[in-house]
Amino acid sequence: MKRILLAILFLSAISFGQNKFITKTGSLNFEASVPSFEEVAAKNSSVTVIINTENGEIAALALVKAFRFKNALMEEHFNENYAESDKFPKATFKGKFLNFSKEKLRGTNNLFIEGELEFHGVKKHFNKIPVSLEYKNNSIILLGKFSALASDFGIKIPKIVESKVTDEVKVAFNFELLKK
Repeated sequence: MKRILLAILFLSAISFGQNKFITKTGSLNFEASVPSFEEVAAKNSSVTVIINTENGEIAALALVKAFRFKNALMEEHFNENYAESDKFPKATFKGKFLNFSKEKLRGTNNLFIEGELEFHGVKKHFNKIPVSLEYKNNSIILLGKFSALASDFGIKIPKIVESKVTDEVKVAFNFELLKK
């Protein structure tokens, strides 16, 4: 509970000011499918993201139980056995755009983000996540993809399903942030 309160305070503190862009309806997808087997993929459409255009900082918060699968049983297994979402209810990312400047807020730019992702109680640093940042109609559209290993976050795939689920998880995000 203390961590959730701190995360809310952190997101609230950086959301004030003229140089902030925010969304509460960001889209975060992941896939850990193996060819020839049932798709293992989920989507979360209620991700909160804040970008500070003064210094290039970015913060994101996703509630783990908000990931939706095509198969309800798969969603249940994800929450109970893999993500343990009752014990670890949120995933967070805190980072910064590399070589960011306000000039990057013109048109579309390909940039990189580095930062720390916390999931399943484990923090992992990511370098150079490629993103596309487009500034249009007083909003920022941020798209990107990266891969992470489930094992890096202490998630064990049982032997019985390891031929159907890959350790490499492909993550994609799509955020449209409005000026605060």
